[in-house]
Amino acid sequence: MSNLPPPPPPAELQSWPDRAARLADRARALDELGRRLLGAGRLTLFLVWLVVLEFGWGLIGVGMSAFRGGGVADPLTLLFGLFFAIAGIGVLVPAVWLTVRSVLRDRLARERLVRWAALDADPVADARLRAPVLSACWLLLSFTLCATGLWTSFAVAAHTTRDNGGYPLVVYGMGAALGLWITGLIGLTKAVGHYRLAIRLTGRPAARSASSGLPRPE
Repeated sequence: MSNLPPPPPPAELQSWPDRAARLADRARALDELGRRLLGAGRLTLFLVWLVVLEFGWGLIGVGMSAFRGGGVADPLTLLFGLFFAIAGIGVLVPAVWLTVRSVLRDRLARERLVRWAALDADPVADARLRAPVLSACWLLLSFTLCATGLWTSFAVAAHTTRDNGGYPLVVYGMGAALGLWITGLIGLTKAVGHYRLAIRLTGRPAARSASSGLPRPE
């Protein structure tokens, strides 16, 4: 998280020669923080972590297939299932950790963005921060993930029987659907929260300060 743009200095340590210099630093910080929150690279990582998470859970699902049918499996099948279950956990745990780390990083980036935005008002920089195309991409993609997760959970529960998968398939399907749901909700929260913040920034400084609870620049 240390490679994020630093927060603005406290008021007593600010040493910009004039307002133009302050606005230039503010614009650079907002652009960089906005890119770290919604940029194409961040969106790619968002999808990579989802693919890795689902892949890890898929390996666990392969391991659970050793217990399909409810009978006692032979030792070779149990060994096969145990191997894939351990491999799946080895992939799933880092994927969950990286997802949580990304959420914490986004929270820190948003906090710094709000602090930089409180310094002053710059309609040009604030308008760029809205990033309507990227916000729409995050929103539509996240909504699709949530819808897919919802459909998967109902489809698995409705069409799985003891003969075509049984409880292991239900557990796997529900876990995969939950991963899609959680990831989609993270993306929706990010897209909506960022767009609402950017909309507040495009208003007048007084209205912005009142709505965000931030101090007005001196």
